[in-house]
Order: sequence, then C-alpha cells, then structure tokens
Amino acid sequence: MDKRVEPPRAPDETSVREPHETRADRRRRVWPWALLLLAVAGGALFALRPHAPGAGGPPGFPGGHGFPGGPGGPMGGMAQSVGVAAAATGDVPVRLSSLGTVTSLATVTVKSQISGYLQSIDFREGQHVKKGDVLAQVDPRQYEVLLKQYQGQVVKDKALLDNARLDLARYQRLAKTDSISQQTLDTAEATVREYEGTVLTDQAQVDAEKLNLTYCRIVSPVDGRVGLRQVDVGNYVTASDTDGVVVVTETDPISVVFTLPEDDLRRLNQRLASGARLAVTAYDRSGEDKLADGVLDTVDNQIDTTTGTVKLRALFKNTDGALFPNQFVNISLLLDTLHGAVTIPSEAVQTGTPGTFVYRVNDNQTVSLRKVRVGASANGRTAVLAGLAAGERVVVDGADHLSDGAKIREPKASANQAANQAANKSASDNDRVRAKARPQS
Repeated sequence: MDKRVEPPRAPDETSVREPHETRADRRRRVWPWALLLLAVAGGALFALRPHAPGAGGPPGFPGGHGFPGGPGGPMGGMAQSVGVAAAATGDVPVRLSSLGTVTSLATVTVKSQISGYLQSIDFREGQHVKKGDVLAQVDPRQYEVLLKQYQGQVVKDKALLDNARLDLARYQRLAKTDSISQQTLDTAEATVREYEGTVLTDQAQVDAEKLNLTYCRIVSPVDGRVGLRQVDVGNYVTASDTDGVVVVTETDPISVVFTLPEDDLRRLNQRLASGARLAVTAYDRSGEDKLADGVLDTVDNQIDTTTGTVKLRALFKNTDGALFPNQFVNISLLLDTLHGAVTIPSEAVQTGTPGTFVYRVNDNQTVSLRKVRVGASANGRTAVLAGLAAGERVVVDGADHLSDGAKIREPKASANQAANQAANKSASDNDRVRAKARPQS
C-alpha cells in the first residue's frame, strides 16, 4: 500500500494562528464613522434650510437665531400682535415730589408769669381759641392788697412833694431880697427833686401790681388749638414751671417743611426769580387722597451737605383741619407746565442698550426703533422732547418681543381704540391738567 509522503516544510515556515476578533472591537471601529456621517448630514440640512431675509440680531439675542422674532425662533416669520397708540399734543405739568412734615407756624407753651394758686381753668382740651381768650385764673388777692399799699404810698409822697414845692417858692421870694442864704435855697430845690423821684418810684410800684393783676388772668397769645392741660386747679404755679399750663398750637394757616435735591435748585430759583407763585399740593401718606392746596413760601438759605438737599416751606389754609402738626405728607410742587408738548402713553417708552426709545409703527405694518428724549410724566402720559412728532403711532403693548424691522399685527379693537384716542386727545388734555395730579416718586 502506497503512503503519501508530505514534502518537508521550509525551516522558516511556522504555524501562525490568526487572533479571534471580538464584537466589541468591531463596534469601536464603526463608531467614529457614524459620528462623521451624522455631522455631515447636519451640516447639509443647515445649508439647505431657507433663512428669513432681514433677520435682525446675532444668535442668542432678540431677533437672532433661536429667539422669538428671529430665524429658528418660535415666531420666526410671524407677525407679532401689539397695541398701538398715536402721539398727540397737550399740556404736561412738571412736578417735583417729596416727603414733608406738617409744621405749625406757632407752638406756644403757656406759662404763668406770677406765683399763686390756680383758681380755675377756662378751656376745654382740644378747643380752638382766639388770641386773648382766658385760659386760666390765678388767685389775685395778694396782688390786690399790694396794689392798695403802693397806692397809699403814692398819696403820702405826693403830699410831701407838694409841701416841698411850697417851701421852695417861699425861699425863692426871700432870696430876691437877700433874706435867706443861698444854701437854704439850694437845699429846698434838692428836696423837691427828691420827692419827685419818690413819687415816680411809688407810681412804678403801683403799675407793677396792676400788671401782676393782669397776669392773674392767663390768656392765649395766639389763635390755635389747645392741647392737654399740664396742671390741675388748686396747684401752686410759678413762672419757673417748665411744663406750663397748656400748649397752644396754631393750625390755620399751617406750613409743611419738605426737601428737594440740590439738582432741582437751579430750575426752582429760575422760576422764583421770574416772579412765579408756585402751587404746592399735599397728599396723604399713600399719595392717593389730596389733603390741601397751598403755595411755596420760602427756600432755606443753605444746602444740607450730609444729604445734598435743601429745605423749603409751603403755606396752606387749614380751615377744615386736614393737616395736623407733625403729620407726614406727600408733597407735589408744580414747577412748570409744558404747553403743546408731544405726549405718548408712558407704557410706550422703553429703555435698553440704545438708551430711551420707542417702537414706531410704519405704514407697511413693521416697526422701527426710534430713540427719543423724554421729559415730565403726568396722568399716564410722558412728554417727548425730541425724536417723535405728533400723529406718529407707537407700540404701547407687546413690545417685549419686538426688534427693529419686525412685523406686527394690530387687533381691530386696538386699532379703533387708538384712532378714537387720537381724535379725542385735544379735548381731553385740558381736563387732565385740571384733574388731580398724583405725586411722582
């Protein structure tokens, strides 16, 4: 039987076994290629996607990619619904606001000017009194006795004076005939002058006791309202008592002391120098209810360096007692009035990186960012000093998602309301100026 004989292998040939490839190794080799394919596909989709023309703003900003109003945003290419109002002309009051304290023009602690027992109190606590009204009575009997004593002394000394004058007249007649010496005549003249001085002293004591009797009736020195009594009947009162009998506070007229920043002082002085009489209105602590109308009376003569403010005083008629001493009130000072100013609703004014601006409505139902310079505000409207003309329409509601050139849509009701407001604005401006002006903070 034949045997197959295999040829001998070459010395360098070795038996090599290929290593086994695992499934995890294959997954790691495929994963980078899958990521590359996904990146290429995303770039192709972005390149083929249509972009809205005129999209404003870079990515991450309003109007840019991924934000409302910009490409990729939730409202990209859609018109934003907004509220619109037209600019009009009218009068705008320029007011300065501050917190003030009601201060009485006269607060008097009524004291007794003599010593004695208090006989009666002739006022009711909280009563309004007039100047000269009797408030209390001090026992006058000791002063009546002293008055009679000094009056008797006056009578006695006058009699001595009369006798001295008669002696002087006789000595003067004798001196003409050289019947008496010059020394005797001089002594008689000195005696007359001495008694004249004594009579004057006695009369002064009489007048002093009459004045003390007047002081026994304690009267009010001013018109005002009395407070709580400080002493009861039967107590011994003196002029050195610190509490006195009662405190009387003048309430009509009354003043309010308030402060303004030194930056407003120049405009204020210009108005005062022109002879203007500036109106001041006082409101309650909440600023809702008007308490009284008055006028500016005076400005302090120096600025407080610690606060940078200056004090002012305003005068008010207070017949109804609406203002109470030491009460805190809100003060609104009418500095000036802008006549025929361009006004817009205060809601239309926006602030941001461009500064102060509004969104002006164009005829093609788009908006333009318009920088403006604003002035005073009153009754919900703001004066525009530059940047806008009367009749131009601005966005008052829904401006948060707008950008320059954005499309807008006006609801019919809003458009009709804006037209009615523009038509009736001239007639209502005068009524607003006369209406109650709320203090601005």
